[in-house]
Parts: sequence; C-alpha cells; structure tokens
Amino acid sequence: MAEFLTRRRFLSTTAGMAGAAALGGLAMPARASGSLTVGFIYVGPRDDYGYNQAHAEAAAVVKAMEGVTVIEEENVAETQDVQQTMESMINFDGATLLFPTSFGYFDPHILKVAPANPDVRFEHCGGLWSEGMPTNTGSYFGYIGMGQYLNGIAAGHATKTKKIGFVAAKPIPQVLLNINSFLLGARSVDPTITCQVIFTGEWSMAVKEAEATNALADAGADVITCHVDGPKVVMETAASRDCFICGYHANQSELAPEKYLTGAEWNWATVYTDMVKKTMAGEPIDNFVRGGLAEGFIKMSPLGPAVSDAARKQFEDTNAKIMAGGYAVISGPMKDNAGNVIAKEGEAFEETDVALESMNYLVEGVIGSTS
Repeated sequence: MAEFLTRRRFLSTTAGMAGAAALGGLAMPARASGSLTVGFIYVGPRDDYGYNQAHAEAAAVVKAMEGVTVIEEENVAETQDVQQTMESMINFDGATLLFPTSFGYFDPHILKVAPANPDVRFEHCGGLWSEGMPTNTGSYFGYIGMGQYLNGIAAGHATKTKKIGFVAAKPIPQVLLNINSFLLGARSVDPTITCQVIFTGEWSMAVKEAEATNALADAGADVITCHVDGPKVVMETAASRDCFICGYHANQSELAPEKYLTGAEWNWATVYTDMVKKTMAGEPIDNFVRGGLAEGFIKMSPLGPAVSDAARKQFEDTNAKIMAGGYAVISGPMKDNAGNVIAKEGEAFEETDVALESMNYLVEGVIGSTS
C-alpha cells in the first residue's frame, strides 16, 4: 500500500506527470474497445466491518463483470489527498467512472476536480446533487433510515431499561435521520423508551467510540447501535457490557452472535452494477439516484437468536409495509427534543421526501444535542 500511495502522489505532481509521459504515455493509457476502468476511493480500510467494507464488497462484484477493470485506494483523507487520488486514477489508470465514497469528498473536492475532467463520471455516496453543479457529477444514496427504524423495533422489544443508545460520528442530516428513526422504531413498541446519543466528532476514532459506548452502558442503555464508519469497536464494547446490539453498514453478527439483534446494511452492488452497465452501454445516469429496501439498495441482517416471536412479527409486518412504498417514519403530530413542531397533525414525510436529507433536529425522546 505504501508503494501504491507513493505512485499516486508521484503522478499528481507536474514532474511525475512529465515522467509518466516520457515512459510511453502512461499518464493516459489506451483503453480497449468496450472496456471500462472504474475507481473506488475509501476514507478508511476496506475491512472495517462497516461503511468502507460495504462499498468494497460491492466493488468486488463490479470487478467480476466482463470488460471492467477496478482500481481501489483506501485510507484517503477528506482533504486535498482525495483530489490527488482522483486525478491520478484518471491520468494514470484511465478511469472514466469514479466512486469517491466518503461524505466529505463531495464538496469541495469532487466539485473542483469534475469540471476539469468533463469526460469522466463522478458518482458520490450521500452528496446532495442539485441543479447548477457539474453535470458529470451525481449522488446516490439509500433510505437506510428505514433500516434503523426496523433496528429500533428489535431494540424496543429487547430493552428492559427502556433506554437505548446511539454512538454517532457527526450531526449531519443522514446521521440525524438514523438516530431519529432508531428511536421512533423503538417507540412504536413502547412510547416511553428514550435514546441517548453521543457524538464522537470523527467518522473513525476507536478510543472515542469505546468511551461513548461505555458511557451509554453506564447510563443504563441496554441496546446500542451506531453510525460511524467502522462499527466493530461499538459492537464488541457493547456486547462486553452485556448490551444487545443492532448493526449498521454491514453484517457484524459474527462479532457477538448472541447479542446481535439485526442490522441495517447497504447493498451497493445493486447500484454499482447498474451504473457500470449504463456507462458501458453509453446510457446516461441520473444525477440524483435513491432507493430503499424495495429497490435493493439496503437490506437487513438476519434476525438473531435473542429476537422474540413478538418482535419478529412486528419487524416482518413493518418491513412488508416499507417494501410496499409510501411509509413515513416522520409523521405528525411530532416535535423535536427542544419542543419545536417538526410535523403537524396529518403531515408526513415519506422515505422519498428530499426534505429529510436536510434534517437538522433530533426528535422528542432523543437525549442529546446537534450543537
């Protein structure tokens, strides 16, 4: 990996590009007709039991497609580093479809590199593409808040203390929606349940994640989930404190099988194979792509042995309603945890409502603050 990174940094410099050209035009290799080079960029390791692993597992599916070459780079910071990585994938490897996957890659990095490379397609996970942005960029995401709602149902049946916990990285809209959905799923079982959230401030910081998990257990939470890049530390720490756990990003059941209730997982292979096929066929890709359980963008981990029959029934019944479409987790009358009305009587925000992607509040019953 050190040599790989050095090669990329070398090629991102003027001297490096000149040297590559002198070696026979390596800066822009010829591409066989009907072939496609696709680049995947991860902010952390590919085997993190979480966000990056979910993308890497899907990249492996793409790698098996005929006529496709996949290049990957992990541990790329949300800084100038990702611009260098994108540019070297384009100029050295000949990539014409890029998936820079981390939240912080979009603005300003992708939006800066894309205009200078109009023949390259940049697809970002979670970014909110809008009119006026480069047309060779796009964003894709899944309605995984519905998965956290189902996690909450399992948690609501499992909790004895009526206190559940959430370890979160940063208070961005997608994270807030997951926290709110987890609590609302639990409250569909028992409206007295509360959820305490602790923000670590980092997508990946093992020490802070362990500290936050222990703090939640100390406060009485007996079911814990998270939204950090690599849930491994949270899952193992919570299980060691005799808490039940709900997974996120990927399946973490092997880390604590007796304590694992279920988990909200990404199924990016559905998205990536479709986009690759369209690119190879010369077909356009929508700039704004979304999907949920019904579209195969997300999936749920199998229910664990600790899930009761009553929990299983409510979980499966609710899952069927979500699959049918039109389900709304945020439905009035509802207030945030500061007492402000966020949904009036009769008002509902279905999973497809783009307003949810600008969420800036925590619902009533969540103990914590976005500031």
